Amino acid sequence: MAPRKKAVSEYNFPHPMDNEHLVGHRDVLQNFMAAWERRDSHPIHPVWMLTGPIGIGKATLAYKIAKMVYGNVGDFFIIDQERNIDKDGKPKPDGKVISVYTVRAMIDKMQMSSMSGDWRVILIDSVDELNTSASNAILKLLEEPPAKTLFLLVVHQLANVLPTVRSRARVEKMRPLTISQLRELCAKFIPEDEVSTETLRLSNGSFGKIANLKKSGGDLIYAELIELLESKTVTSADAMMLAKKIAPAPELHGILLDAVAYFGLAELYPNVTHAIADIKNVYLEPEIGIFKIIMEIKKCL
Repeated sequence: MAPRKKAVSEYNFPHPMDNEHLVGHRDVLQNFMAAWERRDSHPIHPVWMLTGPIGIGKATLAYKIAKMVYGNVGDFFIIDQERNIDKDGKPKPDGKVISVYTVRAMIDKMQMSSMSGDWRVILIDSVDELNTSASNAILKLLEEPPAKTLFLLVVHQLANVLPTVRSRARVEKMRPLTISQLRELCAKFIPEDEVSTETLRLSNGSFGKIANLKKSGGDLIYAELIELLESKTVTSADAMMLAKKIAPAPELHGILLDAVAYFGLAELYPNVTHAIADIKNVYLEPEIGIFKIIMEIKKCL
């Protein structure tokens, strides 16, 4: 009997802070440990930038390092969407940008904290989400970093980081996970599910993408998309029905680009990329935009 499919709501992937299961990136961890162990004779670089694609374990590694370094609970400061606030200090986890007010609040807490003599850690997840004012506020802090303070900066796209911030960091580039590493994570966190090799390849080395596909049912919708595009008898009604499944979940729109890659239609990639970007700005009914993309791909097969 095939393994029972979990309901979407049953998936419970741990927050990076709570995830003790780091897979891959041993080279980066070893680089840090070597520098940390020599800190008394060779001062450690105060700013470490962990960069690479989303969902490969950068934040998991950052939290692992932080737990080894900071002395007391009050010596650990986190800037992320969960702690984002507006100008009035009210929570504002909008999922888009991290405000300068969030950064200033963290600086105030750090300055008021009692320095026990142990190391302090400031973890930012992610630098990509800092707005311009927030980035400049962080830059001022990096220009004269406080003593015995370690900055761990999670970065998804290095090009999104201010050159002045990047120049003050030790940049550690982290690679996408291998198929075998992805299988290890799947066995750990979704042991009851069969994860196809196609889904593993679709993830491009990101377990975070697999997690999102599983939570949204995107792996099944992607399989349905490929089956529809390969069918010789597909109708417009079939394409529209599938478009209505994809449209409500913006995180699934990228499977259209994955389908372009699957069929080797490199010439379509720029047009589909722009068409996906236009969906939220042009179409009152997003399924219309998705439908047009599906039909454009089908026309090229």
